[in-house]
Amino acid sequence: MYNPRTLTRSVISGIFKNINMRTKHISNETKPMKMEKALIVSKLSRYEYEKTKHKNLSDKELETLLRKRGSNYEKLISFHYLHKEFEEHLKNTLLALGTEVEVVNRFSCTDEKVEEADIIIPIGGDGTFLLAASRVLNNKKPVIGFNSDPTRSEGYLCLPRWCSLNVCKTIEKLKQGDFQWLMRTRIRITLAVDEKDRLMPQSLHHVDGHFLPPLKGKCAPNVLPVLALNEVFMGETLSARVSHLQMRLNNTEQVTNVKCSGICVSTGTGSTSWHLSINRVSNQSIAEILRLLSIHPDEDRDNLARTLANVYNKNLIFKPDDKRMGYTIRDLISSGVWPHPKGIKPRGFVSTIEIKSHCFDAYLVLDGGISFPFNDGAVAVLETLPEDALRTVIFPK
Repeated sequence: MYNPRTLTRSVISGIFKNINMRTKHISNETKPMKMEKALIVSKLSRYEYEKTKHKNLSDKELETLLRKRGSNYEKLISFHYLHKEFEEHLKNTLLALGTEVEVVNRFSCTDEKVEEADIIIPIGGDGTFLLAASRVLNNKKPVIGFNSDPTRSEGYLCLPRWCSLNVCKTIEKLKQGDFQWLMRTRIRITLAVDEKDRLMPQSLHHVDGHFLPPLKGKCAPNVLPVLALNEVFMGETLSARVSHLQMRLNNTEQVTNVKCSGICVSTGTGSTSWHLSINRVSNQSIAEILRLLSIHPDEDRDNLARTLANVYNKNLIFKPDDKRMGYTIRDLISSGVWPHPKGIKPRGFVSTIEIKSHCFDAYLVLDGGISFPFNDGAVAVLETLPEDALRTVIFPK
């Protein structure tokens, strides 16, 4: 019989040891940041999205449509103006401190404007940060995000809450070099497809009449013109359809055929996002295991279940600058001849991974926003390179 109280103490001790071993690796460089010209990438609010989608309607007609649909119109308007007020405040602060500023959104952000800027500043949340980061294809230009609604949400990729509440102090710290660099690993994808398939990006957040600005290609043939900061997902568009894929890990000769509901390949930055959601274990599952081990509820089983689940889930997260990628075969079919050959782990770390598609109507999706066709015969090679890292900052505590 297990002693759950003793085990709980051991597990909690292990949590703190695990946390201490997983501290972020950061650069001690404190050189002041060049901020002569800043490009603000503004969030597309839900109200702006609706106005763009229904551009033929007047403001009053749009309000009527949204209310009839059941949308909370007052909340949409409130959040829209909250974001715009923060945008104006940040812009004016930068101007007052001698920085030239240009504001763009997802439709007007071009490669030329990104190249001209010294610093890219997405404001909104993690979605806007990912959008802005996708336009920067080197490790030189910093991308520094502000959460425009810090009291209601917390963007993991954005600066801490206090930065949004004190913009002037934050900008001064950046200009003085009172920060530390964090180089976030990103995934480069080389995609070989049939000639009939074009290597053209498609937006998952398409608005009629608006398309992604042209993306500048990289030097090597078939290298996609965008890098993944969070994750790359490959699988059938219709989630109920089984994805048939071939995998080759770390350039080995072993090729494994799998059937699943898609493969997710994550960076350390993305390990707190979809990677964690796919792999996390629930308190309920652990409690069921403890019940099967005949640990009685009176022996603090529920508390032990929570602690064990917490340890397991924390262990799924790895550092943003880790050069490895974490792959997950989602809903791996393990029966009969699948996978073939047997033995592949449903989750693991790789330095490179090659995926070949035998799918019917599949896509390769980067950071949940940009997709490329990934149908039968397409081959994707994923890797990480130092020159592809994203330059971000953190403030010392």
